[in-house]
Amino acid sequence: MSDLQIRNMRPEEIAIAVDWAAAEGWNPGLADAACFALPDAEGFFVGEIDGEPVATVSCVNYDDRFAFLGFYIVRADLRGSGYGLRIWNAAIAHAGARVIGLDGVVAQQDNYRKSGFQLAYANIRYGGIVAAPPKPPADVLAINDIPFALVEADDATVFPAARSPFLRAWFNTAGHVGRALLRDGELAAWGVIRPCRTGHKIGPLVADDRAAADAVVQALLESAGGSEVFLDVPAVNREAIAVAESLGLKPVFETARMYTGPIKPPRIHRVFGVTSFELG
Repeated sequence: MSDLQIRNMRPEEIAIAVDWAAAEGWNPGLADAACFALPDAEGFFVGEIDGEPVATVSCVNYDDRFAFLGFYIVRADLRGSGYGLRIWNAAIAHAGARVIGLDGVVAQQDNYRKSGFQLAYANIRYGGIVAAPPKPPADVLAINDIPFALVEADDATVFPAARSPFLRAWFNTAGHVGRALLRDGELAAWGVIRPCRTGHKIGPLVADDRAAADAVVQALLESAGGSEVFLDVPAVNREAIAVAESLGLKPVFETARMYTGPIKPPRIHRVFGVTSFELG
């Protein structure tokens, strides 16, 4: 297998991994590639044979303690060749001593355990067309109308590492729409909706409670234009599941959220929508 060459992707090449993820049914956002390059420009890898991509993986180092692995894909005609293990090992090496998280397909849990990953909980993708979304409350604001520091501090309570540059890009990328709800000057809920290969996806969605989550979701749905909507929710957050079910969305996909070690405990009861299965 000496013919396999593994190297870092250039930022403009991340679209290859996104396209492959789309072909596997993961339904990435239309502008994901540009945003994904920001947290760690050296965190995306491609394996090539004779200059042709045959495998991809990412392992994004958010800080000196936490990384997130995704886009682990081998071209279908070469699976079982050992190429996947080689590029996997390159990604794991990039993380160094960091704790690594991933959202893997449920069927691969046992393989991930062999690499030291342990199940934390399941994430469930809900999807469908919202027939008649309620009119959003008047007090829901555009996310850029509130101080970024409020969102930055709130995100730190639900994600294991700081990701400010990524969030700024996520809020301001063309086609992405962010909304937020304040209560007595405090941030009660916020979220982003973005166009995907199919329909629109809401994520992240962070809220103090279901009522706040409902208010922000209703505002975000105005941007969906009646298309399919997807929301990825931690299965351990029953209120988040209730939000998805109240919209008439149905389970369409499930992942296993796994980590290689302890992380800063996220306030998972406030996570009503996962940002991305590829970057956490």
